[in-house]
Formats: sequence, structure tokens, C-alpha cells
Amino acid sequence: MTVLGSQAALDAHYYDRTCPEAEKIIRYTVLNASMHDAKAPARILRMFFHDCFIRGCDASVLLDSTPQNQAEKDGPPNISLRAFYVIDDAKTKLESACPKTVSCADIVAIAARDVVAMSGGPFWNVLKGRKDGRISKASETINLPAPTFNVSTLIQSFTKLGLGVKDLVALSGGHTLGFSHCSSFQARLHNFSSVHDIDPTMNPEFAETLKKKCPKPNKNGNAGQFLDSTASTFDNNYYKQLLAGKGVFGSDQALYGDYRTKWIVESFANDQSLFFKEFATSMVKLGNVGVMEKGEVRLNCRVVN
Repeated sequence: MTVLGSQAALDAHYYDRTCPEAEKIIRYTVLNASMHDAKAPARILRMFFHDCFIRGCDASVLLDSTPQNQAEKDGPPNISLRAFYVIDDAKTKLESACPKTVSCADIVAIAARDVVAMSGGPFWNVLKGRKDGRISKASETINLPAPTFNVSTLIQSFTKLGLGVKDLVALSGGHTLGFSHCSSFQARLHNFSSVHDIDPTMNPEFAETLKKKCPKPNKNGNAGQFLDSTASTFDNNYYKQLLAGKGVFGSDQALYGDYRTKWIVESFANDQSLFFKEFATSMVKLGNVGVMEKGEVRLNCRVVN
């Protein structure tokens, strides 16, 4: 049972009778988007994490702000979330195939699984039957784990969702897909502390590479770094980079510097199939967080009914 609690009994076969083509429609939409937009897979995976971390997996991250309410997607950590159009597109197709049936929360959970599998990662059965929440507050994005966190603050953040240390290390491996702008890691490159200009846990050659991409002051708002060296392939390269001191975020590299997590990083770096198995298990656990069984199925993922 998660700390946030999940009142819902999710089921892999939830739409078998009411919308048998649901997963096929979502997979097609996600695949099509990814062929035109190389960043879509990483963005959809991140969207799922950011949804589930705030109020559970209830599609609260999809709601647009209104004059009366600043929604999660406009909170500081979420300004760079993109690819909402992929979810909208899937929803439009689903509404014509089976109206008022498939929740936006389930679309995000299925799409996240699809981008992982499509990028060479594991496949798992997504449990379904989530309902969509009606509340979304930008102020609550303060609860998202930050790239500056150390292992203690990361563990705290995951414990609140009922997730353990192994889940933390496995889900951090989602950074095998994706890119970060300089702002999330440049504090590690300049005036890191009173003693060190550069974060001493960072490989020095790697630090020089990053400094070239992120000069101070940085005029290029698009500048940044891929989070592992095979950023469009879902693999265990992320963990191998941590062993070499080439984690991009402080929160990534910290996992290798703390006895509670180091052994798990090493085991995933050495055994990709173990990582895949644990990642899939942790994604199912994350997908169960704070799920609502009573609630609505939004007709448009951006607005409450």
C-alpha cells in the first residue's frame, strides 16, 4: 500500500470490453509523433513521472491554467515539459473510437510504457482504470525531486509516494532518454563550493566538455547536454556513465556516491536485463500512486469536465 494511498483496483484488462483498441490507438499515436519529433519519447516519460509525483497519477499535469488557477504545467520545474499534443492527439482518436471511456491518466501511463519499449527498453503490462483529477496547482510542483538533491532528500521524496531505494535508482535510469538545459547542472561547473570550482565528483574531462557547452554567462537558451551518450536508446548506459563520473545532474552522480544506492547503480551498470526488469516493476508501482477510482474521464485532457 502506498503512503499516498491508492483506493483504486487497477486492472490490465480494464478496457477489454469497452475499448479493445485503446492501447493500439495510443501506440500508433506515440510512434507516429516520435517519428516526427525525436524529443517526444523522453518528454512523455518525464510527463508521467511529473504527473504521478504530484497528487498521484491523475493527469493533473495535463490541465491548462485558467484565470483563476495556475496549474502544475506552469510551475517552475514543468515549464520545460512538452509533447502534450501527443496526449491530445491520442485522446481525440480515442473519443471517436470509444467516447467518454479512456481516462487521460491512463493515456499518459500507457504512452510512457510505449516510449520505453519503442526505444529499446522493456515492455510491461500497464494496469488501467485510473480516473482524472480536477485539481492542479503550480505551487505543488515544489514536491518534485530536484536535480540538485542528495540521496537523503531523494529517498525522502520517493518514500512519500511509497517507493523504496531500489525504485529510486531504477526510475532515475529513465534519464537514459533525454536532454537537460544548462540551468539544471551548471552550478556543478562554476563556483561549486568555497573549496572547489567544479563538483569534485565529476570527471574532469567531462566537466570541461560541459563548460564549453554552458559558458558563463550562457547566451544560448537551447544549450545543454544529453543525459547519457545513447540518449535516444533506452539502455543501461546511464549507470555506466555514473561509474565514470559522467552523471549530468548532481542528483544522478550522488547515487554512485552514497552507500545506500551505489551497489544498485553497480548492479544495473553490470546487468542491463536486471535494470529492465526492475525498471518495469518500479514503473508499475509508480503508476499505482494516489490513483482515484471515483472520478471523471475528461473529454478534453486540458480541462475538467
